[in-house]
Amino acid sequence: MREFIVEADGGSRGNPGPAGYGAVVGDAATGETLVEAAEYLGVATNNVAEYRGLLAGLRAARELDPEARVHVRMDSKLVIEQMTGRWKIKHPAMKPLAAEAARVFPPDRVTYEWIPRARNKHADRLANEAMDAGKRGEAWSAATSRAALDIPRPEPSGPPGDAAAGAARARAALTSAAGTSTTAERPAGAAPTPGGTVGTEAASGGATPSGATVPGPDGVRAAAETTRTTRMPGTGVAPEGATVAEATDAASGVAGTGAAPEGADASGPADARAARAAGTGTVAGAASGGTGTAPEAAGAKAGADLRAARAVATPSAGWAPADLGPPATFVLLRHGETPLTPQKRFSGSGGSDPSLSGVGREQAEKAAEFLARRGTVQAVVTSPLARTRETAGIVAARLGLDVAVEDGLRETDFGAWEGLTFGEVRERHPDDLNAWLSSPDAEPTGGGESFAATAARVAATRDRLTAEYRGRTVLLVTHVTPIKTFVRLALGAPPESLFRMELSAASLSAVAYYADGNASVRLFNDTSHLR
Repeated sequence: MREFIVEADGGSRGNPGPAGYGAVVGDAATGETLVEAAEYLGVATNNVAEYRGLLAGLRAARELDPEARVHVRMDSKLVIEQMTGRWKIKHPAMKPLAAEAARVFPPDRVTYEWIPRARNKHADRLANEAMDAGKRGEAWSAATSRAALDIPRPEPSGPPGDAAAGAARARAALTSAAGTSTTAERPAGAAPTPGGTVGTEAASGGATPSGATVPGPDGVRAAAETTRTTRMPGTGVAPEGATVAEATDAASGVAGTGAAPEGADASGPADARAARAAGTGTVAGAASGGTGTAPEAAGAKAGADLRAARAVATPSAGWAPADLGPPATFVLLRHGETPLTPQKRFSGSGGSDPSLSGVGREQAEKAAEFLARRGTVQAVVTSPLARTRETAGIVAARLGLDVAVEDGLRETDFGAWEGLTFGEVRERHPDDLNAWLSSPDAEPTGGGESFAATAARVAATRDRLTAEYRGRTVLLVTHVTPIKTFVRLALGAPPESLFRMELSAASLSAVAYYADGNASVRLFNDTSHLR
Protein backbone atom coordinates (compact mmCIF):
# COMPACT_ATOMS: atom_id res chain seq x y z
CA MET A 1 0.00 0.00 0.00
CA ARG A 2 1.39 3.41 -0.95
CA GLU A 3 1.83 6.08 1.69
CA PHE A 4 1.60 9.81 1.06
CA ILE A 5 2.51 12.85 3.11
CA VAL A 6 0.08 15.75 2.69
CA GLU A 7 1.23 19.16 3.88
CA ALA A 8 -1.33 21.94 3.65
CA ASP A 9 -1.74 25.56 4.68
CA GLY A 10 -4.03 28.49 4.12
CA GLY A 11 -3.97 32.17 4.87
CA SER A 12 -6.04 35.32 4.79
CA ARG A 13 -4.73 38.85 4.52
CA GLY A 14 -7.22 40.49 6.80
CA ASN A 15 -9.03 37.50 8.36
CA PRO A 16 -11.43 37.69 6.70
CA GLY A 17 -9.71 39.08 3.65
CA PRO A 18 -8.10 37.97 0.40
CA ALA A 19 -7.30 34.31 1.03
CA GLY A 20 -5.63 31.33 -0.56
CA TYR A 21 -4.38 27.85 0.17
CA GLY A 22 -1.47 25.62 -0.72
CA ALA A 23 -1.07 21.85 -0.54
CA VAL A 24 1.74 19.41 -1.29
CA VAL A 25 1.53 15.65 -1.72
CA GLY A 26 4.78 13.78 -1.24
CA ASP A 27 5.86 10.16 -1.41
CA ALA A 28 6.35 8.98 2.16
CA ALA A 29 9.10 6.54 1.20
CA THR A 30 11.27 8.86 -0.89
CA GLY A 31 10.23 12.36 0.12
CA GLU A 32 9.64 13.20 -3.55
CA THR A 33 7.05 15.92 -4.23
CA LEU A 34 4.30 14.39 -6.37
CA VAL A 35 1.66 17.13 -6.58
CA GLU A 36 1.46 20.84 -5.76
CA ALA A 37 -1.90 22.58 -5.50
CA ALA A 38 -2.85 26.17 -4.72
CA GLU A 39 -5.82 28.44 -5.31
CA TYR A 40 -6.95 31.99 -4.62
CA LEU A 41 -10.26 31.90 -2.72
CA GLY A 42 -11.40 35.50 -2.70
CA VAL A 43 -12.45 36.77 0.71
CA ALA A 44 -12.31 34.12 3.47
CA THR A 45 -10.92 33.55 6.96
CA ASN A 46 -7.62 31.91 7.86
CA ASN A 47 -9.30 28.77 9.16
CA VAL A 48 -11.54 28.34 6.12
CA ALA A 49 -8.47 28.70 3.89
CA GLU A 50 -6.63 26.09 5.98
CA TYR A 51 -9.51 23.64 5.59
CA ARG A 52 -9.63 24.28 1.84
CA GLY A 53 -5.91 23.49 1.70
CA LEU A 54 -6.48 20.25 3.59
CA LEU A 55 -9.27 19.27 1.20
CA ALA A 56 -7.13 20.01 -1.85
CA GLY A 57 -4.25 17.93 -0.49
CA LEU A 58 -6.44 14.95 0.35
CA ARG A 59 -8.18 15.06 -3.02
CA ALA A 60 -4.84 15.23 -4.85
CA ALA A 61 -3.61 12.21 -2.89
CA ARG A 62 -6.79 10.30 -3.71
CA GLU A 63 -6.35 11.01 -7.42
CA LEU A 64 -2.88 9.47 -7.20
CA ASP A 65 -4.05 6.36 -5.35
CA PRO A 66 -7.48 6.01 -3.71
CA GLU A 67 -6.20 3.00 -1.71
CA ALA A 68 -3.21 4.81 -0.17
CA ARG A 69 -2.54 5.71 3.42
CA VAL A 70 -2.14 9.43 4.13
CA HIS A 71 -0.35 11.31 6.88
CA VAL A 72 -1.44 14.95 7.08
CA ARG A 73 0.92 17.57 8.50
CA MET A 74 -0.28 21.12 9.13
CA ASP A 75 0.74 24.02 11.35
CA SER A 76 -2.90 24.77 12.21
CA LYS A 77 -3.52 23.32 15.66
CA LEU A 78 -7.21 24.08 15.22
CA VAL A 79 -7.61 21.98 12.07
CA ILE A 80 -5.52 19.10 13.41
CA GLU A 81 -7.37 18.93 16.72
CA GLN A 82 -10.78 19.23 15.07
CA MET A 83 -10.06 16.59 12.43
CA THR A 84 -8.89 14.14 15.09
CA GLY A 85 -12.10 14.78 17.04
CA ARG A 86 -10.40 16.21 20.11
CA TRP A 87 -11.89 19.67 19.58
CA LYS A 88 -15.43 20.54 18.62
CA ILE A 89 -16.16 22.30 15.35
CA LYS A 90 -18.47 25.23 16.04
CA HIS A 91 -17.89 27.61 13.13
CA PRO A 92 -20.67 27.11 10.55
CA ALA A 93 -18.32 27.69 7.61
CA MET A 94 -15.87 25.02 8.77
CA LYS A 95 -18.29 22.20 9.64
CA PRO A 96 -19.10 21.21 6.02
CA LEU A 97 -15.45 21.51 4.99
CA ALA A 98 -14.35 19.23 7.84
CA ALA A 99 -17.09 16.73 7.02
CA GLU A 100 -16.05 16.74 3.36
CA ALA A 101 -12.39 16.23 4.27
CA ALA A 102 -13.32 13.28 6.49
CA ARG A 103 -15.00 11.55 3.53
CA VAL A 104 -12.08 11.69 1.08
CA PHE A 105 -10.35 8.66 2.62
CA PRO A 106 -11.60 6.15 5.18
CA PRO A 107 -10.74 7.51 8.65
CA ASP A 108 -8.50 4.53 9.46
CA ARG A 109 -6.20 5.43 6.56
CA VAL A 110 -5.56 9.07 7.53
CA THR A 111 -3.44 10.28 10.44
CA TYR A 112 -2.83 13.87 11.50
CA GLU A 113 0.19 15.64 12.97
CA TRP A 114 0.73 19.25 14.02
CA ILE A 115 4.03 20.72 12.85
CA PRO A 116 5.49 24.19 13.46
CA ARG A 117 5.13 26.75 10.71
CA ALA A 118 8.87 26.62 10.02
CA ARG A 119 8.42 23.04 8.82
CA ASN A 120 5.44 23.84 6.62
CA LYS A 121 7.18 26.35 4.36
CA HIS A 122 6.38 24.64 1.08
CA ALA A 123 2.61 24.75 1.57
CA ASP A 124 2.84 28.22 3.11
CA ARG A 125 4.68 29.55 0.06
CA LEU A 126 2.11 27.99 -2.26
CA ALA A 127 -0.70 29.71 -0.35
CA ASN A 128 1.08 33.04 -0.63
CA GLU A 129 1.70 32.52 -4.33
CA ALA A 130 -2.02 31.91 -4.80
CA MET A 131 -2.90 35.09 -2.90
CA ASP A 132 -0.35 37.08 -4.89
CA ALA A 133 -1.76 35.72 -8.15
CA GLY A 134 -5.29 36.60 -7.05
CA LYS A 135 -4.19 40.13 -6.27
CA ARG A 136 -2.93 40.41 -9.85
CA GLY A 137 -6.19 39.00 -11.18
CA GLU A 138 -4.50 35.81 -12.31
CA ALA A 139 -4.90 32.12 -11.52
CA TRP A 140 -2.07 30.32 -9.75
CA SER A 141 -0.03 28.10 -12.08
CA ALA A 142 2.12 25.13 -11.09
CA ALA A 143 4.31 25.85 -14.11
CA THR A 144 5.45 29.19 -12.69
CA SER A 145 5.55 28.20 -9.02
CA ARG A 146 8.80 28.71 -7.14
CA ALA A 147 7.47 27.51 -3.79
CA ALA A 148 9.63 24.36 -3.77
CA LEU A 149 12.88 26.28 -4.25
CA ASP A 150 15.20 26.68 -1.28
CA ILE A 151 13.17 24.30 0.87
CA PRO A 152 15.83 22.60 3.00
CA ARG A 153 15.92 18.80 2.80
CA PRO A 154 17.52 17.01 5.76
CA GLU A 155 20.40 14.60 5.30
CA PRO A 156 19.42 10.96 5.78
CA SER A 157 21.05 10.71 9.21
CA GLY A 158 19.97 14.12 10.44
CA PRO A 159 22.27 17.13 10.80
CA PRO A 160 24.66 17.34 13.76
CA GLY A 161 22.67 18.61 16.68
CA ASP A 162 19.33 17.30 15.39
CA ALA A 163 17.53 16.61 18.67
CA ALA A 164 15.22 13.91 17.35
CA ALA A 165 17.98 12.09 15.50
CA GLY A 166 20.14 12.19 18.59
CA ALA A 167 17.32 10.85 20.72
CA ALA A 168 16.72 8.02 18.26
CA ARG A 169 20.39 7.06 18.30
CA ALA A 170 20.43 7.18 22.08
CA ARG A 171 17.48 4.81 22.29
CA ALA A 172 19.09 2.48 19.76
CA ALA A 173 22.33 2.46 21.73
CA LEU A 174 20.52 1.61 24.96
CA THR A 175 18.69 -1.21 23.19
CA SER A 176 22.00 -2.53 21.84
CA ALA A 177 23.56 -2.36 25.29
CA ALA A 178 20.69 -4.44 26.67
CA GLY A 179 21.71 -7.32 24.39
CA THR A 180 19.45 -6.78 21.42
CA SER A 181 20.53 -6.01 17.90
CA THR A 182 20.31 -2.36 16.91
CA THR A 183 17.81 -1.84 14.13
CA ALA A 184 18.55 0.40 11.20
CA GLU A 185 17.79 4.01 11.95
CA ARG A 186 14.98 5.66 10.10
CA PRO A 187 16.37 8.63 8.18
CA ALA A 188 15.48 12.09 9.36
CA GLY A 189 12.26 13.09 7.70
CA ALA A 190 11.29 9.49 6.96
CA ALA A 191 7.68 8.50 6.59
CA PRO A 192 5.39 7.90 9.51
CA THR A 193 4.23 4.40 10.18
CA PRO A 194 0.60 3.53 9.46
CA GLY A 195 -0.15 4.09 13.11
CA GLY A 196 0.92 7.70 12.81
CA THR A 197 4.34 7.64 14.51
CA VAL A 198 6.56 10.18 12.85
CA GLY A 199 10.16 9.70 11.81
CA THR A 200 13.25 11.26 13.27
CA GLU A 201 12.83 14.57 11.49
CA ALA A 202 10.11 15.53 13.98
CA ALA A 203 12.41 17.84 15.89
CA SER A 204 14.76 19.05 13.24
CA GLY A 205 13.10 22.45 13.03
CA GLY A 206 13.98 25.05 15.60
CA ALA A 207 12.84 28.07 13.64
CA THR A 208 10.05 30.20 14.99
CA PRO A 209 7.22 31.43 12.77
CA SER A 210 7.79 34.92 11.46
CA GLY A 211 6.36 37.53 13.75
CA ALA A 212 6.09 35.21 16.74
CA THR A 213 7.97 35.82 19.96
CA VAL A 214 8.93 32.27 20.78
CA PRO A 215 12.64 31.53 20.61
CA GLY A 216 11.99 28.13 22.19
CA PRO A 217 12.51 25.73 19.25
CA ASP A 218 9.27 24.60 17.68
CA GLY A 219 11.03 21.50 16.43
CA VAL A 220 12.01 20.57 19.96
CA ARG A 221 8.43 20.91 21.05
CA ALA A 222 7.40 18.59 18.23
CA ALA A 223 10.00 16.10 19.41
CA ALA A 224 8.62 16.21 22.92
CA GLU A 225 5.13 15.51 21.59
CA THR A 226 6.12 12.75 19.16
CA THR A 227 9.28 11.14 20.57
CA ARG A 228 9.18 10.61 24.34
CA THR A 229 12.66 10.49 25.90
CA THR A 230 14.13 10.93 29.35
CA ARG A 231 13.51 14.44 30.64
CA MET A 232 14.40 16.13 33.89
CA PRO A 233 11.94 18.02 36.07
CA GLY A 234 11.56 21.64 35.21
CA THR A 235 12.62 21.13 31.59
CA GLY A 236 10.61 20.44 28.48
CA VAL A 237 8.93 22.37 25.79
CA ALA A 238 8.51 26.10 25.58
CA PRO A 239 4.77 26.77 25.36
CA GLU A 240 3.36 28.55 22.37
CA GLY A 241 3.97 32.23 22.97
CA ALA A 242 6.95 31.75 25.26
CA THR A 243 9.90 34.14 25.02
CA VAL A 244 12.21 32.88 27.75
CA ALA A 245 15.50 31.83 26.15
CA GLU A 246 16.15 28.99 28.55
CA ALA A 247 13.74 26.41 27.12
CA THR A 248 15.63 23.17 27.48
CA ASP A 249 16.21 20.48 24.89
CA ALA A 250 13.10 18.39 25.39
CA ALA A 251 14.22 15.58 23.16
CA SER A 252 17.60 15.02 24.80
CA GLY A 253 16.45 15.90 28.31
CA VAL A 254 19.72 17.69 29.11
CA ALA A 255 19.37 20.80 31.26
CA GLY A 256 20.88 24.11 30.33
CA THR A 257 20.66 24.06 26.54
CA GLY A 258 19.31 27.34 25.23
CA ALA A 259 16.48 27.90 22.80
CA ALA A 260 17.57 27.90 19.20
CA PRO A 261 17.15 31.18 17.33
CA GLU A 262 15.20 31.22 14.11
CA GLY A 263 16.83 29.03 11.52
CA ALA A 264 19.22 27.38 13.96
CA ASP A 265 19.42 23.71 14.89
CA ALA A 266 17.70 22.61 18.08
CA SER A 267 20.89 20.93 19.19
CA GLY A 268 21.15 18.42 21.99
CA PRO A 269 24.50 18.02 23.75
CA ALA A 270 24.23 14.24 23.79
CA ASP A 271 23.73 14.15 20.04
CA ALA A 272 26.62 16.57 19.56
CA ARG A 273 28.91 14.24 21.47
CA ALA A 274 27.71 11.33 19.37
CA ALA A 275 28.26 13.28 16.15
CA ARG A 276 31.79 14.29 17.14
CA ALA A 277 32.74 10.75 18.10
CA ALA A 278 31.11 8.96 15.16
CA GLY A 279 33.50 7.21 12.78
CA THR A 280 36.63 7.41 14.88
CA GLY A 281 37.36 3.68 15.16
CA THR A 282 36.47 0.82 17.44
CA VAL A 283 34.81 1.45 20.77
CA ALA A 284 38.20 1.38 22.44
CA GLY A 285 39.73 3.39 19.63
CA ALA A 286 37.03 6.02 19.90
CA ALA A 287 37.77 6.46 23.55
CA SER A 288 41.45 6.97 22.85
CA GLY A 289 41.06 9.02 19.70
CA GLY A 290 42.28 6.25 17.38
CA THR A 291 41.00 5.43 13.91
CA GLY A 292 40.03 2.11 12.35
CA THR A 293 38.37 0.25 9.54
CA ALA A 294 34.76 0.69 8.43
CA PRO A 295 33.44 -1.98 10.83
CA GLU A 296 35.52 -0.44 13.55
CA ALA A 297 34.11 2.97 12.71
CA ALA A 298 30.62 1.55 13.09
CA GLY A 299 31.61 0.21 16.48
CA ALA A 300 32.94 3.61 17.45
CA LYS A 301 29.65 5.19 16.48
CA ALA A 302 27.76 2.66 18.60
CA GLY A 303 30.08 3.39 21.50
CA ALA A 304 29.60 7.13 21.12
CA ASP A 305 25.85 6.66 20.92
CA LEU A 306 25.93 4.53 24.06
CA ARG A 307 27.83 7.22 25.93
CA ALA A 308 25.33 9.79 24.67
CA ALA A 309 22.46 7.58 25.77
CA ARG A 310 23.93 7.20 29.22
CA ALA A 311 24.39 10.95 29.47
CA VAL A 312 20.70 11.36 28.74
CA ALA A 313 19.51 8.51 30.93
CA THR A 314 21.75 9.38 33.89
CA PRO A 315 21.68 13.14 34.51
CA SER A 316 23.93 14.80 37.03
CA ALA A 317 23.24 14.47 40.73
CA GLY A 318 20.18 16.30 41.95
CA TRP A 319 18.02 15.66 38.90
CA ALA A 320 15.50 12.85 38.80
CA PRO A 321 15.89 10.60 35.73
CA ALA A 322 12.24 9.66 35.34
CA ASP A 323 10.22 10.81 32.34
CA LEU A 324 7.59 13.02 33.93
CA GLY A 325 5.42 13.31 30.85
CA PRO A 326 4.16 16.53 29.29
CA PRO A 327 3.46 19.34 31.76
CA ALA A 328 0.28 21.22 32.42
CA THR A 329 1.06 24.59 30.87
CA PHE A 330 -0.76 27.71 32.00
CA VAL A 331 -0.70 30.57 29.50
CA LEU A 332 -1.61 33.54 31.68
CA LEU A 333 -3.40 36.40 29.95
CA ARG A 334 -4.11 39.60 31.84
CA HIS A 335 -7.40 41.16 30.77
CA GLY A 336 -7.44 44.16 28.43
CA GLU A 337 -7.67 47.74 29.62
CA THR A 338 -10.70 49.09 31.44
CA PRO A 339 -11.44 52.81 31.95
CA LEU A 340 -9.57 52.53 35.29
CA THR A 341 -6.38 50.98 33.88
CA PRO A 342 -4.73 54.10 32.36
CA GLN A 343 -5.47 56.00 35.59
CA LYS A 344 -3.65 53.32 37.62
CA ARG A 345 -6.49 52.93 40.08
CA PHE A 346 -6.93 49.95 42.40
CA SER A 347 -9.42 47.66 40.68
CA GLY A 348 -9.94 44.39 42.49
CA SER A 349 -12.81 42.02 43.10
CA GLY A 350 -14.55 44.28 45.60
CA GLY A 351 -15.07 47.36 43.45
CA SER A 352 -17.24 48.45 40.54
CA ASP A 353 -16.30 45.47 38.29
CA PRO A 354 -15.65 47.57 35.15
CA SER A 355 -15.91 46.18 31.63
CA LEU A 356 -13.27 46.58 28.93
CA SER A 357 -12.77 49.92 27.24
CA GLY A 358 -12.53 50.20 23.47
CA VAL A 359 -8.75 49.93 23.75
CA GLY A 360 -9.15 46.86 25.96
CA ARG A 361 -11.36 45.11 23.42
CA GLU A 362 -8.84 45.84 20.69
CA GLN A 363 -6.10 44.39 22.89
CA ALA A 364 -8.16 41.26 23.47
CA GLU A 365 -8.68 40.86 19.72
CA LYS A 366 -4.93 41.10 19.11
CA ALA A 367 -4.23 38.55 21.83
CA ALA A 368 -6.84 36.26 20.30
CA GLU A 369 -5.27 36.52 16.86
CA PHE A 370 -1.81 35.80 18.24
CA LEU A 371 -2.97 32.76 20.20
CA ALA A 372 -4.90 31.46 17.19
CA ARG A 373 -1.74 31.67 15.07
CA ARG A 374 0.26 29.79 17.69
CA GLY A 375 -2.50 27.18 17.94
CA THR A 376 -1.67 25.29 21.14
CA VAL A 377 -4.33 26.46 23.60
CA GLN A 378 -6.69 23.58 24.34
CA ALA A 379 -8.97 25.15 26.96
CA VAL A 380 -9.91 28.61 28.27
CA VAL A 381 -10.57 29.35 31.94
CA THR A 382 -11.40 32.81 33.28
CA SER A 383 -11.87 34.80 36.43
CA PRO A 384 -15.56 35.60 37.09
CA LEU A 385 -15.08 39.39 36.84
CA ALA A 386 -16.53 41.27 33.87
CA ARG A 387 -13.24 42.42 32.32
CA THR A 388 -11.76 38.92 32.29
CA ARG A 389 -14.93 37.25 31.09
CA GLU A 390 -15.14 39.71 28.20
CA THR A 391 -11.47 39.17 27.31
CA ALA A 392 -11.85 35.39 27.54
CA GLY A 393 -14.97 35.47 25.39
CA ILE A 394 -13.18 37.32 22.60
CA VAL A 395 -10.24 34.90 22.65
CA ALA A 396 -12.35 31.75 22.98
CA ALA A 397 -14.56 32.77 20.06
CA ARG A 398 -11.46 33.11 17.88
CA LEU A 399 -10.14 29.72 19.05
CA GLY A 400 -13.49 27.93 18.79
CA LEU A 401 -13.41 26.93 22.47
CA ASP A 402 -15.80 27.16 25.40
CA VAL A 403 -15.03 29.26 28.48
CA ALA A 404 -14.95 27.85 32.01
CA VAL A 405 -15.21 30.21 35.00
CA GLU A 406 -12.92 29.71 38.00
CA ASP A 407 -13.57 31.85 41.07
CA GLY A 408 -10.04 31.27 42.36
CA LEU A 409 -8.67 33.41 39.50
CA ARG A 410 -10.40 36.61 40.67
CA GLU A 411 -8.37 39.68 41.60
CA THR A 412 -7.51 40.59 45.20
CA ASP A 413 -10.21 42.50 47.09
CA PHE A 414 -8.67 45.90 47.83
CA GLY A 415 -11.34 46.95 50.32
CA ALA A 416 -11.72 50.70 50.77
CA TRP A 417 -8.94 51.33 48.27
CA GLU A 418 -11.04 50.20 45.31
CA GLY A 419 -11.16 52.92 42.66
CA LEU A 420 -8.43 55.03 44.29
CA THR A 421 -4.98 55.80 42.95
CA PHE A 422 -1.88 54.87 44.94
CA GLY A 423 -1.38 58.54 45.79
CA GLU A 424 -4.95 58.89 47.05
CA VAL A 425 -4.51 55.82 49.27
CA ARG A 426 -1.27 57.25 50.68
CA GLU A 427 -3.04 60.50 51.53
CA ARG A 428 -6.09 58.86 53.13
CA HIS A 429 -4.70 55.68 54.70
CA PRO A 430 -0.90 56.11 55.09
CA ASP A 431 -0.46 53.71 58.02
CA ASP A 432 -2.52 50.95 56.41
CA LEU A 433 -0.63 51.38 53.14
CA ASN A 434 2.78 51.18 54.85
CA ALA A 435 1.72 48.03 56.68
CA TRP A 436 0.44 46.51 53.44
CA LEU A 437 3.73 47.26 51.71
CA SER A 438 5.67 45.69 54.58
CA SER A 439 3.78 42.46 55.23
CA PRO A 440 1.90 39.96 53.03
CA ASP A 441 -0.47 39.37 55.95
CA ALA A 442 -1.65 43.00 56.09
CA GLU A 443 -5.07 43.73 54.64
CA PRO A 444 -6.12 46.86 52.76
CA THR A 445 -8.24 49.32 54.69
CA GLY A 446 -11.78 48.17 55.31
CA GLY A 447 -11.20 44.43 55.42
CA GLY A 448 -9.83 43.70 51.97
CA GLU A 449 -7.81 40.59 51.08
CA SER A 450 -4.14 40.23 52.09
CA PHE A 451 -1.53 39.01 49.64
CA ALA A 452 -1.07 35.94 51.84
CA ALA A 453 -4.77 35.11 51.48
CA THR A 454 -4.56 35.68 47.73
CA ALA A 455 -1.53 33.39 47.50
CA ALA A 456 -3.32 30.61 49.36
CA ARG A 457 -6.31 30.94 47.04
CA VAL A 458 -4.14 30.98 43.90
CA ALA A 459 -2.10 27.97 45.09
CA ALA A 460 -5.27 25.95 45.69
CA THR A 461 -6.55 26.96 42.25
CA ARG A 462 -3.22 26.04 40.68
CA ASP A 463 -3.29 22.57 42.23
CA ARG A 464 -6.87 21.98 41.12
CA LEU A 465 -6.26 23.12 37.54
CA THR A 466 -2.94 21.28 37.11
CA ALA A 467 -4.70 18.06 38.07
CA GLU A 468 -7.58 18.76 35.69
CA TYR A 469 -5.43 19.83 32.73
CA ARG A 470 -2.39 17.58 33.18
CA GLY A 471 -0.41 17.37 29.95
CA ARG A 472 -2.46 20.13 28.28
CA THR A 473 -2.09 23.83 27.55
CA VAL A 474 -4.78 26.01 29.10
CA LEU A 475 -5.30 29.76 28.82
CA LEU A 476 -6.07 31.39 32.17
CA VAL A 477 -7.56 34.86 31.76
CA THR A 478 -7.03 36.66 35.04
CA HIS A 479 -5.56 39.73 36.77
CA VAL A 480 -2.33 41.36 37.92
CA THR A 481 -2.07 39.86 41.40
CA PRO A 482 -2.98 36.26 40.50
CA ILE A 483 -0.55 36.22 37.55
CA LYS A 484 2.27 37.65 39.62
CA THR A 485 1.45 35.11 42.32
CA PHE A 486 1.59 32.19 39.88
CA VAL A 487 5.04 33.38 38.81
CA ARG A 488 6.23 34.10 42.36
CA LEU A 489 5.20 30.66 43.60
CA ALA A 490 6.79 28.95 40.60
CA LEU A 491 10.08 30.75 41.27
CA GLY A 492 9.95 30.29 45.03
CA ALA A 493 10.35 34.05 45.33
CA PRO A 494 9.43 36.00 48.50
CA PRO A 495 6.12 37.90 48.74
CA GLU A 496 7.82 41.27 48.30
CA SER A 497 8.75 40.23 44.75
CA LEU A 498 5.18 41.12 43.77
CA PHE A 499 6.16 44.79 44.01
CA ARG A 500 9.09 44.22 41.64
CA MET A 501 7.11 42.90 38.68
CA GLU A 502 5.53 44.98 35.93
CA LEU A 503 2.48 43.43 34.25
CA SER A 504 0.84 45.21 31.34
CA ALA A 505 -2.78 44.98 30.22
CA ALA A 506 -3.38 42.07 27.81
CA SER A 507 0.15 40.73 28.41
CA LEU A 508 1.02 37.05 28.22
CA SER A 509 2.98 34.99 30.74
CA ALA A 510 3.40 31.22 31.01
CA VAL A 511 4.27 28.61 33.62
CA ALA A 512 4.59 24.83 33.10
CA TYR A 513 3.90 22.37 35.92
CA TYR A 514 5.36 18.85 36.02
CA ALA A 515 4.11 15.70 37.70
CA ASP A 516 6.70 15.89 40.50
CA GLY A 517 5.52 19.37 41.54
CA ASN A 518 8.32 21.33 39.86
CA ALA A 519 7.45 24.39 37.81
CA SER A 520 9.17 26.24 34.98
CA VAL A 521 8.48 29.90 34.22
CA ARG A 522 8.50 30.23 30.44
CA LEU A 523 7.34 33.75 29.78
CA PHE A 524 6.52 36.96 31.60
CA ASN A 525 4.75 40.16 30.53
CA ASP A 526 5.04 39.61 26.79
CA THR A 527 3.24 42.38 24.87
CA SER A 528 4.76 41.87 21.41
CA HIS A 529 1.36 40.82 20.02
CA LEU A 530 -0.03 44.28 20.84
CA ARG A 531 2.46 46.18 18.68
